[in-house]
Amino acid sequence: MRQLTFREAVREALTEEMARDERVFLMGQDIGPYGGVFKVTEGLYEKFGAERVIDTPISESAMVGAAVGAAILGLRPVVEIMFADFLTLSFEHIVNSAAKICYQYDGQVSCPLVIRAPIGVTGGGAGMHHSQSCEAWFLNVPGLKVVIPSTPYDAKGLLKSAIRDDNPVLFFEHKLLYNVRGEVPDGEYIVPLGRADVKMEGTDVTIVANGLMLQRALEAAKKLSKEDGISCEVVDPMTLLPLDEEKIINSVKKTGRLVIVQEAPKIYGYGAEIAALVAEKALEYLDAPIKRIANPGTPIPYTTILEQAVIPNVKEIVNAVKEIV
Repeated sequence: MRQLTFREAVREALTEEMARDERVFLMGQDIGPYGGVFKVTEGLYEKFGAERVIDTPISESAMVGAAVGAAILGLRPVVEIMFADFLTLSFEHIVNSAAKICYQYDGQVSCPLVIRAPIGVTGGGAGMHHSQSCEAWFLNVPGLKVVIPSTPYDAKGLLKSAIRDDNPVLFFEHKLLYNVRGEVPDGEYIVPLGRADVKMEGTDVTIVANGLMLQRALEAAKKLSKEDGISCEVVDPMTLLPLDEEKIINSVKKTGRLVIVQEAPKIYGYGAEIAALVAEKALEYLDAPIKRIANPGTPIPYTTILEQAVIPNVKEIVNAVKEIV
């Protein structure tokens, strides 16, 4: 099977959906001739023109507000926010408009809007205003869907599903995954929203992680298997809202142990929700306390050394698993 980078997979999803449905159009800062700050939309301006690949002013509020209006009128906008940190500037439109429209109008009006936003650290130098993992800001908002792909295959399939969905979807892409390569088949396929995926099967402990942390969890699982004979089952939620509770619960019932890894600050993150879910529905299956690994609760530092100090790494995951097995 052919290999694509995460970036190429996202671009291919956008290309295919724009070709398939003339209602799909893109908005964002520098996404036109420049191709976006991370070069995801490179070449799309030349292919589809200025009416469907729209360079916007530097106003996140204006672009998301306009996109909500376009979605209500039947179009399918895909907005690129240059860094997820800047979603704060469009919070009103996302939380109090897009998320509530379907409910407010008894399902007679939908808001098929996708907001793509890069999250997470850059590997040093971007600092506290361009490096946050901010998915938890939106997980308490009924009406939204929140997606974080971890592989090129999933990035393409999930984005195609998000664009076709009639609900507003926040689609978070980790910056350090853009150059990661993976198998992506030729031809049409989608990955359904709301379903988790077992990336590695195991019997001794369940590790739940996504985005960059999924890559590190898989590396830790391979290390544990080779050096300690510990069999890890690695589960990727893919969609955090709605969450595939069944797949996580079934994995914990099989292994009896749970480690949750998230890049975002530990307090009130999605890991806490998953831990609560398992405590409510599978407590009797647990043979050890649940472990959570996360940012301890600090803004992201500028220097590479300090940045890495607050982000979960392979060694931390390995140690957490050893503690409970």
